[in-house]
Amino acid sequence: MTSNQGFSGNFHFDGCDTVELAKKYKTPLYVVSETYIRERCREIRRDFLDQYPESRAAFASKAFLTLEMCRIIDNEGLDLDVVSGGELYTAIKAGFPMEKIIFHGNNKTLDEIRMAVDHKVGRIVVDNAFELEEINLYAKEKNCVISILFRVTPGVDSHTHKFISTGHLDSKFGIPLDERVRSGYIKRALGMPNVKFMGFHFHVGSQLLENASHLAAIDILTKLMKDVKDEFSLETKELNVGGGFGIRYTEEDDRKTLTYFTNAIMERIDEKCHEYKLLIPRVTIEPGRWIVGESGITLYTIGSIKEIPDVRIYVGIDGGMPDNPRPALYDAKYDAVIANKINLPKSEVVTIAGKCCESGDILIYDLSVPKPESGDILAVLSTGAYNYSMASNYNRIPRPAVVMVKEGIDRLIVRRETYDDLISREI
Repeated sequence: MTSNQGFSGNFHFDGCDTVELAKKYKTPLYVVSETYIRERCREIRRDFLDQYPESRAAFASKAFLTLEMCRIIDNEGLDLDVVSGGELYTAIKAGFPMEKIIFHGNNKTLDEIRMAVDHKVGRIVVDNAFELEEINLYAKEKNCVISILFRVTPGVDSHTHKFISTGHLDSKFGIPLDERVRSGYIKRALGMPNVKFMGFHFHVGSQLLENASHLAAIDILTKLMKDVKDEFSLETKELNVGGGFGIRYTEEDDRKTLTYFTNAIMERIDEKCHEYKLLIPRVTIEPGRWIVGESGITLYTIGSIKEIPDVRIYVGIDGGMPDNPRPALYDAKYDAVIANKINLPKSEVVTIAGKCCESGDILIYDLSVPKPESGDILAVLSTGAYNYSMASNYNRIPRPAVVMVKEGIDRLIVRRETYDDLISREI
């Protein structure tokens, strides 16, 4: 995170005084560092794209997608991974190059498939037989050929929360790795005139801090590539290894460099392709959280302070589950600071409680902070991924604004919702 302590004694983020941001834009408020995002994009280029010719990197937009984010990713020369019609529409409206779009999803609707074909997206990652047939039929109608990858489930276990582990056999994502992959999917695709089979995609999970599951999946996928070559005399041209690279949410997280994952991945692919006498495919990575997670913070105003003697101190904030559902969904852990007391000793241990009518609306248990007071500004760290994108209007709470900051300059990129916005679609 690009944070520092300013001369005011307040918490600064990418050169901006967060207390002043809270005054200017009100709270809750998402704050995103453009500097951090661009630094991560350039690290990808330096340590992966420039090191491995023909490699590709796509930002997994489900982590955080706005028009401005699309423009930054395009400006930095990365591709874009989308998983819905809404994400694709955002990319279209931002003018993102469609040939650099990878379209995922385990149940793409007919409208989404048609939208992707109409706009000639670069790759559609096929998850099931239904959409394979529909892609071919609609591409035939539009007199075009669509390049596809098959998403497969490699059957490896990842050491992460079960709700964000996606590579095991019993998963709603992808095609199980058995005879059906070759006979039921690849053979069918090779017989379709409006579909061009390019290779495979896998994703083993999210917030991974070790590379073992990626390497195990590569062993399995390269064997599949060999089987495909033996059966169909066909070299696999592309292998998309997904993302899932972890970040630092708290001091307990051992955040790895990009090269910890990518160098090991590329070395294993090279090793196995030589062993099986295969051409080395074009390799794509899809980091999302890794690019944007630590680029964001969320600012709240502290309201109620409720002390239960010998139990705990509850510190109430003006947001919670609607703007950050991850603690309730995944038991996600966060760190935070009181932005206007950054220099004071941490004398209290408190629990940060959201304002929703849910007992589970707790953002942080047992946080060490200076003595809190009503009106203080709380900055929760590493909220750049899956906070804005998962936000809801539960309890009819308007979603926060999003402010992008860069070297002391702030600009609004998403305005705060109003109460009128909440009922604007109602009849």
